[in-house]
Amino acid sequence: QVQLVESGGGLVHAGGSLRLSCAASGSSSTIHIMGWHRQAPGQQRELVGLVSSGGVTNYGNSVKDRFTVSRANAENILYLQMDNLKPEDTAVYYCNAKIFPFEDYWGQGTQVTVSS
Repeated sequence: QVQLVESGGGLVHAGGSLRLSCAASGSSSTIHIMGWHRQAPGQQRELVGLVSSGGVTNYGNSVKDRFTVSRANAENILYLQMDNLKPEDTAVYYCNAKIFPFEDYWGQGTQVTVSS
């Protein structure tokens, strides 16, 4: 079992920055992939960015070149640095952890609101 707790959400003006954190506990040393997803009202959950235990990253098209995901393996913390935020980035952001082959864990989510 893995427990994930997100923090760092809030309200920011367009063009501003926020940094989200996700602290993993439990069987966190066996996590293969950690990532961020988001869900806006009335929309499906979508990938924001993820990083493997080997440091390989992948991003959703809408956030490339603006968001950076990083992982402090020793501390079991996942970060999401969000720069040049836009109103369309407003969503609940969820931390995700995958342990191959089948385990999939989610945090409770943190709200990010970007005002125009």
